[in-house]
Amino acid sequence: MVLSAVALLALNPGLAAGSPAKSKRAAVATVAPPPPPPAEPLPPPKIYLFRGAMGPIFSTGMDRLGEKLTKAGFSADVYEFTICRWIGDRAISSYKETPAPIVLIGHSMGGLCSIVISEMAAKENIPISLVITIDPAHATGDVPLNVERFINIFLSDSVLGGGDVVAVPGYRGHYASYDLKENSRVSHINIEKSDDIHRQIVEMVTQLPRIPPQTQVDAVPLRYLVPADTLVELWDSGVRVPVRAGDTMGSIAAAHRVPLWSIAQSNSLAENAPLMPGQSIIVPRHLTPLEPIAAMATPPPAPAGRK
Repeated sequence: MVLSAVALLALNPGLAAGSPAKSKRAAVATVAPPPPPPAEPLPPPKIYLFRGAMGPIFSTGMDRLGEKLTKAGFSADVYEFTICRWIGDRAISSYKETPAPIVLIGHSMGGLCSIVISEMAAKENIPISLVITIDPAHATGDVPLNVERFINIFLSDSVLGGGDVVAVPGYRGHYASYDLKENSRVSHINIEKSDDIHRQIVEMVTQLPRIPPQTQVDAVPLRYLVPADTLVELWDSGVRVPVRAGDTMGSIAAAHRVPLWSIAQSNSLAENAPLMPGQSIIVPRHLTPLEPIAAMATPPPAPAGRK
């Protein structure tokens, strides 16, 4: 009987641990689920650019930007703001036929037009991937909820533009506002002609197909008064990072490769303000895929005695 029992256990090892049914369930539980299918890459965005009043004379920078975007391989067309709603209807129809990220960029009244089209799309439950307004008119409306990313570059003391555009209550997308009124070399009729701003816009649009369409719940809005003679760096929004022992305003700025003034303004602090471990600091970030963002937390200090 003993030998028979040993033979039976050899043929059915699961009997030593419990019933066969339990053994089978345990084996099934250890099988890893199949990996999810790779995400479909987003199609390239369709870009609509809008000139301001007397655009062929005063908004020629939009044409140059359109040429650069076209050269980079994008569908980019430049329009007068006077046909704003007609172009909006075309953009909505195009999206319904072949969904692709929508980018709206406008100067002066063209900036106002970009918000108008965003509002039209909101009524159709159509997302707008990116809106960039360049010294938009004062009458420009608020950023609606369907806009995933919004950037305003403006001159608050401008009579022709000067639109300090804000978002509607409850907005959860990415928001960044840049007031250039302290830069004496910038005016309403040349603000849209900056080659440096053009370069950054092309880079941002290039990133869009690699960015998930949903907005970031941790995005912190940014509002800056850009110091005089400082080049505009187009950050996507802000992110909160924890302060660790030994961190200073300067070390955090250096770790994230952003100017000290941006950290100070984002947090309403002096540039030499002391920081406490456990405190959170808002740091500007660029429009980048999600993977690098997780690594943005300030690295911990090296152990004592290690250089």
